[in-house]
Amino acid sequence: MNKLKCYTIAGIIFVLVTGSLAHFLYDWTGKNAITGLFTPVNESVWEHIKLLFFPMLLYSFFMIYKLKNEYPCIISSLCFGILAGAFFIPVLFYTYTFLLGKDIFILDIAVFILSTMIAFGLSYGLTLSCTLKPYTLLLCSLTAVLFACFVIFTSHPPNHKLFQDPSLHETAGAVIRHPLSFQSQTPVIRCL
Repeated sequence: MNKLKCYTIAGIIFVLVTGSLAHFLYDWTGKNAITGLFTPVNESVWEHIKLLFFPMLLYSFFMIYKLKNEYPCIISSLCFGILAGAFFIPVLFYTYTFLLGKDIFILDIAVFILSTMIAFGLSYGLTLSCTLKPYTLLLCSLTAVLFACFVIFTSHPPNHKLFQDPSLHETAGAVIRHPLSFQSQTPVIRCL
């Protein structure tokens, strides 16, 4: 088995394990605000994209360090894989919940696993084909923008379904405050 394939398989395992542990890390650290920037602070789909994004980003730095000399296209390929994985989590989640009419826990796990495998599979293939090398700067920039969005939207989420915690079932007119809201007087979501 070639070196790239070994690192790719190890990356899938790394992301699945660390992403799964990261799901609980915010609560385990006593709702630490810094931890919340990199791990889910609620059950919204947006927050769950962090389960793939940050572990894969971390592992990508390791892969780039180890393999950049042998595989000159690895940076663009890994950035594309990260972006693709982050894209597939909401697409797969909203597709299956639309078709079934409900959220099923085991399918949520399957979405995470499948998105991780797609992300690394695309990265692997694109590293070998070197197709995205001319777009390295663009893909790195888009990954950095997504990173910034996670930091900003964790404490100031837009009022959109992607950012709303579906586990909250408040009464009509109740004000829901985001767990990392730095302005405790400002409501983030108003249920009608």
